[in-house]
Amino acid sequence: MASVNYKISKAKGQSVTELEERIAQALIDLEASSTELKPELRELSISGAKEIDLEGGKSAIVVFVPYRLLTKYHKVQTRLVRELEKKFSGKHMVILAQRRIFPSERKGGRLAPQKRPRSRTLTAVHEGLLEDLVFPTDIVGQRTRYKTDGSRLLKVHLDPKEQTNSEHKTETFSAVYKKLTGKEVTFEFPTVPEA
Repeated sequence: MASVNYKISKAKGQSVTELEERIAQALIDLEASSTELKPELRELSISGAKEIDLEGGKSAIVVFVPYRLLTKYHKVQTRLVRELEKKFSGKHMVILAQRRIFPSERKGGRLAPQKRPRSRTLTAVHEGLLEDLVFPTDIVGQRTRYKTDGSRLLKVHLDPKEQTNSEHKTETFSAVYKKLTGKEVTFEFPTVPEA
């Protein structure tokens, strides 16, 4: 499977898993078979993939893509996810940008050579993951609920206009976010009062 390596961009020294090869091969097959997706898929690649187990014996596949290609993925994401879910026997597919968290500067420690950018902080990376997770649905609000035992629950309100398209995936989104960040999250579609 040497032909799929150009669709996988990993750091030096990292090996390619079988799941990543299967996803890269699926991208190549889609590029060859679909005339409408071919120009967009030609320049796309992945940087990793992970299978996450959900409740009820189901599983979801998280595809990590290079951050610089995320906007190109967004252009074809709905069609691409639909086709990949068909190829992988109905498993939910989630496309996320590969983001990196830099450690915070310690007080009194050695000074960092340069200041850490906001986009590399833990908060910014987790917010970015949340936005990537629910794309193309927009996040219209967030609430953090503090329970009496000290734990937190993040309630994310999604755009009610997209409820029919993404309501069946909210449990998948919660499980993937919990696995990647360790934070509990629930997704809701707020009801809009009619005037």
